[in-house]
Amino acid sequence: MIEIFLPQHPARARVKTRRILATLVQNQTLAVLRQCQSLIVALSLLVLAGCATQNSGGTYQLDESLKATGKNSRIDIIVLHYTASSKPSALLTLTNREVSAHYVVSDDSKPVVYKLVDENLSAWHAGESSWYGKTYVNPRSIGIEIVHPGWARNSGGDIGPLYPAAQIDAIIALTRTVAQRYGVAPENIVGHSDVAPLRKQDPGPAFPWKKLAQAGVGRWFDEAAAAKYQAEYVRYGPPDAGWFQKQLKRVGYNAPESNYFDANTLHTIAAFQMHYRPELVNSKPDAQTAARLRALPTNGSGL
Repeated sequence: MIEIFLPQHPARARVKTRRILATLVQNQTLAVLRQCQSLIVALSLLVLAGCATQNSGGTYQLDESLKATGKNSRIDIIVLHYTASSKPSALLTLTNREVSAHYVVSDDSKPVVYKLVDENLSAWHAGESSWYGKTYVNPRSIGIEIVHPGWARNSGGDIGPLYPAAQIDAIIALTRTVAQRYGVAPENIVGHSDVAPLRKQDPGPAFPWKKLAQAGVGRWFDEAAAAKYQAEYVRYGPPDAGWFQKQLKRVGYNAPESNYFDANTLHTIAAFQMHYRPELVNSKPDAQTAARLRALPTNGSGL
């Protein structure tokens, strides 16, 4: 502390002394401010150093103080499945074997959504698969299993047991939330049968894809355009195999390019029908199937 003694002086001397005192106080204040500034800089450097070295290894220093802007989400597909079993059996299988899903939606009167795999991890749900030319969708997808007894192919138009309304409402809410979180496009909300048409048929023709699309979840075709195209194909005949194969590829399916209706093409047509013509799944490249395929947007929804 600085002590200053003020002897008795004439008025002019007292004024001069006050000026000296003010100068001393000002200089001391500036010195304190400089010390504070130096302390702030030192603390900032310590914080940056801590950020840069918090995950450092023994042979390198990891700096996480910078972030890139050129990036997007790992997730761009949501795949819906049915369990083809009861809830207890499905949960046992999905938690104890080398098959899994991120979520399971139960068929209880008030559905329960079980989260089995964290979204930042890959679940083993889709297997060998392809969508829009990209194969093996597991690492970039969220898998949702729906408790349902399943469906068997038949020639009588039987679509199998209906999904309970409460369960569908839960699926819509869950799928919408996940899609919004990752920015998943409508055309990338699909069934297992869409990404693996030669092996799978879930969630089957009883699944109400149109209702989901009407709720803003998933894709549907332009129904007015489809009616117009169907009248055209009824009059002049449906397109050839090459057209079907190109159109199926356009909307995401892994269709062959054989230019004839081989077994794989017919399986893929059936997968398309399960999603967009569920009232009749017969693998036939008929006028109605062609019209709905033509009226289906490449991106987005036709509703």
